[in-house]
Amino acid sequence: MKLSRIIILLMVSIVVAGVEAQDSKSASPSGFDQAELAKVAAMLPERPTCFGRPITDRSTWETLAATNEGKAVISAAEMLLQTPMPEMTDATYLIYSQTGSRTEGDRVDGQRRGRVGTLTLAELLENKGRFLPELQKTIRSLCAEKTWVGVAHDSNLKNFHKKEITIDLYSSALAWHLATADNLLGDKLSPPTRELIRTEIQWRIFEPYHRMIEGKQSLYWLAAEHNWNSVCLAGVTGAALALLDSREERAFYVLAAEKYSMNFLKGFPPDGYCGEGTGYWNYGFGHYVYLAEEIRLATGGKIDLLARKEALAPASFGARFEVLDGVYPAFADSSPGDRPSGRLMSFLNERLGFGLPPARSERVRLGGGSLAEGLMYLFPVPAPQKPQAAGQPVEVGGPRSWFEQAGILICRPLKGSSSRFATAIIGNDNGVNHNHNDVGSYIVVLNGQVLIVDPGGETYTARTFGPHRYDSNMLNSFGHSVPLVSGKMQSAGAKAKAVTLRTDFTDAQDTLVFDTRSAYAVEGLQTLTRTYVFSRAGAGSLTVTDDVAFSQPQTFETALITLGQWKQTGPQTLRIEDGTAAINVQIDTGGAAFKIVSTEINEHVHTRKLLVRLAIALDSPISQAMVTVKITPAE
Repeated sequence: MKLSRIIILLMVSIVVAGVEAQDSKSASPSGFDQAELAKVAAMLPERPTCFGRPITDRSTWETLAATNEGKAVISAAEMLLQTPMPEMTDATYLIYSQTGSRTEGDRVDGQRRGRVGTLTLAELLENKGRFLPELQKTIRSLCAEKTWVGVAHDSNLKNFHKKEITIDLYSSALAWHLATADNLLGDKLSPPTRELIRTEIQWRIFEPYHRMIEGKQSLYWLAAEHNWNSVCLAGVTGAALALLDSREERAFYVLAAEKYSMNFLKGFPPDGYCGEGTGYWNYGFGHYVYLAEEIRLATGGKIDLLARKEALAPASFGARFEVLDGVYPAFADSSPGDRPSGRLMSFLNERLGFGLPPARSERVRLGGGSLAEGLMYLFPVPAPQKPQAAGQPVEVGGPRSWFEQAGILICRPLKGSSSRFATAIIGNDNGVNHNHNDVGSYIVVLNGQVLIVDPGGETYTARTFGPHRYDSNMLNSFGHSVPLVSGKMQSAGAKAKAVTLRTDFTDAQDTLVFDTRSAYAVEGLQTLTRTYVFSRAGAGSLTVTDDVAFSQPQTFETALITLGQWKQTGPQTLRIEDGTAAINVQIDTGGAAFKIVSTEINEHVHTRKLLVRLAIALDSPISQAMVTVKITPAE
């Protein structure tokens, strides 16, 4: 045999051997090699795990049953025994696809699924079998549904007609809670019920999830950088860890969660700001915590997703986002009054050492919320003696919080000051998740009242997440305290953004300057800067100045959004009051004539009444103008 042919055969054999070796190392279509799976499998217990204690732990459950909270859960379950379970009819499910209203379908979904947690907890507490028949009837009814996917997440009705099987926020949560009930109640549930739970979760959740991981179905939320990623991962992983007998199969879910949950953390800038708003921080980051804790429980603390350095800044968001006196900005799709979850804040404070005061460390102990999440707080996984995350001090209640990458500034009075005047300013861009077109907007807080408000999100309909989202005056810039430039509102998208030109933060005052020109698609707009000066002198003040220039004269106005009562008290002054708080507004247009135009924002709101837009509109087109609004507390 010629030498060249021998060399070729040797090379082929080396390549084949390498492929075979690689195949033996990574036989799984999931992309996780056998060594990885075996390593994680060795961390897992022989039996499935979940938050809580099994029903056989009578000492624990009887102690809880004797508490007022335990008695309240049993009373609530007794009421369910007398309350027929609402049916999810085809007609109810189809309302959203026909009209765009999700209220009806979501209401029935919530009433049906909420029964699982209440009845399960009541049986765990009492252990008399009283609630098992109704619980098992509830489970059978849920398992008979055509799809577990929420009405608003199946607008094309492909899940409803079983043309495809996808996993959403609703289906993943239901699977998790059913699996938790099965794990804790065990043989108290009938064999047919337990088999039904496994069968339904297998085809509705586990099989499509494997197809996603294996590239046979869209990655969908696995690749997302928002709350869907963490919420669905927590539900799917929690269901698998609570239900699956095979340690190797459970290891697959742990590895997948470890890999794909990084996408959720990528959705936060390095400063940890949650662009989706406070409510979605509770929901999205809260579920990241649940995911981390269920894996930490299952692996005996060997894998801790909360110890990632990328998780620390997002974890501290709730501690840094308060404006003053329990008020938080309703930026993005938050609702006015939204605030960080007390039990989530308490948990993070204990795990990561944020030094929150005791009053902020409340924790709901029993009942409320969904089954699995409530059990995590009720039976927290023992924490390591020292936080595994590289902690850093989080200043709570200091003079300011500055989220530099997002361009969010919160200004407060100095500690010990008698002033209760504060502000929150949003820069950011108009392309974040759950975004409003609100570059440069702000709120003003006095004595616990929000006098200049952010409207928060509207009541969700098909329009809210469709191509006509910004037809809403709650979500476009008309409903925010920002200018209207040449008659145009702000553009949507990440290119419309606030560019920070200057910051100067001192104890006496905070100064912030944004260039917001890119937010307006106005030909001939040469300059549009907005300067904020928050003074801590005396009772405090906020001065907002818009400096605008055009290549040719155009119209210009700025605005204040309020829920309060207002009146014009002079040619250049307004008074706005709400409850026990009132502010004076002094307007300086450099001599240019202007008028105040009041417009009620008639949208589907979460606020107690409709908002009012107070436009400060220059009477004539201008080439250059400087409009200043100074806000101070009023007697």
